[in-house]
Amino acid sequence: MELLNIKDLHVNAGNKEILKGLNLTINEGETHVIMGPNGAGKSTLANIILNNPEYKIMDGEIDFEGENINDLKTDERARKGIFMSFQTPEEVPGISVMNFIKAAKSAQEKEMIKVFAFKKELEENMQKLDMKTGYSTRDLNVGFSGGEKKKNEILQMLMLKPKLAILDETDSGLDVDAIKTVSKGIKMYKNDKNAVLIITHSTKILQGLNVDYVHILVDGKIVKTAKADLASEIEKEGYSKYIG
Repeated sequence: MELLNIKDLHVNAGNKEILKGLNLTINEGETHVIMGPNGAGKSTLANIILNNPEYKIMDGEIDFEGENINDLKTDERARKGIFMSFQTPEEVPGISVMNFIKAAKSAQEKEMIKVFAFKKELEENMQKLDMKTGYSTRDLNVGFSGGEKKKNEILQMLMLKPKLAILDETDSGLDVDAIKTVSKGIKMYKNDKNAVLIITHSTKILQGLNVDYVHILVDGKIVKTAKADLASEIEKEGYSKYIG
């Protein structure tokens, strides 16, 4: 079943056109990877799927499960099952990790959360991600290292169980061990009914993952789509043959 279908998408940031007729289809059960040089529009793509107000759709269509979501607000898209892990997760003083995730899950499911079962699942996932369970009572991302913030994003993904998870350079700035933990979390999340869109500069996060398609994004358009081997080619040879 088709989850996400982006058709001829043109997106501006201010007066500058960033995406210039982008097309992308993601089906249930698939893992897609977006790679490309700096400034190509990778993060713009991630942000416009979840409707960051800094970006504006000028033309084209974003469909999710067959429904046009161009006019839906960010929270409405999230409730439909779209999740995004940010490059630089925000610190939120006054709200604990546990309460933040519980509130998000309650909004998503539109019902009261069974606290005992929720807490048990949260602690189990934290242990699998090599996170100290005491972090659940700490303010969201406050005083967390870069690696801890990224693990916390993956924890949210595991708890919310979105239909589509967008990981925007979640591996950026992480050491080898942290990248392995993030990859482990992706494998824990992935099943044949959901999908993952990974935006990255590196193939390290892809090791051990079953990647279906790699897309090369250059100057606002996808210029090449191929199987997982394309990521290794880019790491060795760069983007020069796809530019210009």
